[in-house]
Amino acid sequence: QRRGAISYDSSDQTALYIRMLGDVRVRSRAGFDTERRGSHPYIDFRIFHSNSEIEVSVSARNVRRLLSFQRYLRSSRFFRGISLPPSSDILDEDYNGQAKCMLEKVGNWNFDIFLFDRLTNGNSLVSLTFHLFNLHGLIEHFQLDTMKLRRFLVMVQEDYHSQNPYHNAVHAADVTQAMHCYLKEPKLSRSLTPWDVLLSLIAAATHDLDHPGVNQPFLIKTNHYLATLYKNTSVLENHHWRSAVGLLRESGLFAHMSLENRQLMESQIGDLILATDISQQNEYLSMFRSHLDRGDLCLENANHRHFILQMALKCADICNPCRTWELSKQWSEKVTEEFFHQGNNLPAVVSAVSSGDIEKKYQLGVSPLCDRQTETIANIQIGFMTYLVEPLFGEWARFSNTRLSQTMLGHLGLNKASWKGVQREQAGSSGDEVDPAFEEMDSDILPQEPRLS
Repeated sequence: QRRGAISYDSSDQTALYIRMLGDVRVRSRAGFDTERRGSHPYIDFRIFHSNSEIEVSVSARNVRRLLSFQRYLRSSRFFRGISLPPSSDILDEDYNGQAKCMLEKVGNWNFDIFLFDRLTNGNSLVSLTFHLFNLHGLIEHFQLDTMKLRRFLVMVQEDYHSQNPYHNAVHAADVTQAMHCYLKEPKLSRSLTPWDVLLSLIAAATHDLDHPGVNQPFLIKTNHYLATLYKNTSVLENHHWRSAVGLLRESGLFAHMSLENRQLMESQIGDLILATDISQQNEYLSMFRSHLDRGDLCLENANHRHFILQMALKCADICNPCRTWELSKQWSEKVTEEFFHQGNNLPAVVSAVSSGDIEKKYQLGVSPLCDRQTETIANIQIGFMTYLVEPLFGEWARFSNTRLSQTMLGHLGLNKASWKGVQREQAGSSGDEVDPAFEEMDSDILPQEPRLS
């Protein structure tokens, strides 16, 4: 019986294996709680929640699944060519219609993923990614079973933690939409093969799969089993990749392909996801800059195309400061909330408890950018834009000097100015200080996954 990333025996609910580990079996005591494994195997953060709060969350999740069943039934009938009777649920159809209208403009940079998620009843990742597969002709080209594709996307969406303020399925949908915008750029669209597009969309949709809501330093200093498994190296990215591979195999989406092609796909998806490791930012940026300086990038070369797709996914992952202020500000607030609640990846987090409170309580040391007493959204955002976003998107504009690139840089400049205004108001002066945590691009200081905006 499937329970998130862990499978249980139906008789005693003993954890038999972690799906994404393949042949590696991890046993636990009988009666293991059937909820998803949390961000820390030794600390039960549910002590911060009342039973009623947890029950409300479970109830809300069940209601959402019930409400989405009608859409699933109708779409399954449609894909099998069965005529659909007129629906009496006017509101449901109205919202579906609005979502379809939005998908007609899915290539626009000002696409509002928050609105789309509401219109799809919290199913933005499934709806958007399925649409993009169809739009790019991948379903026909690779002869995909539409029911298997939908099942795969539903499992991907469900394996994101909806209680994470930032690293959730909406973020994955936003990154996938951004990736689609980059795939449309002239240099890429003329050169990419259907295989390249397929890998890009799957990697974008799964790049943060099963994210626990905490960063790599937290996992390492708490001796989390994932940190041990991946030897403290790209811990989260490796976990996202392996989780994605597990779902691909479980869904059987590409079972009709040869074993060699499936293994190549899994490996190349891993290369894309691992490139999002923020601690490797300087390495990738230096390689990108060197290629541009020499002018030797040839997109007829499969290896060069793959490298550009890695850079595109890196851009898509941290593109929030390049969105309009209305969208960028929301993402900034969400990621800061997640930082401040590091270690609390369960629903209905008690607002009075911050990551600093938890890390101090367990004598773990407060992580950079995660202390609500010393950090502000403005300081974090200005540092993030200055040391991570601007260098990356400056080089991307050198590679693809298009209207989209100029639009992104324009929004980035305006958003940075807006946060500086907020910073001055908070400081009561005209100082232009940035968070010192960004001044040293050291993976021991900079959180592994600070997708900050």
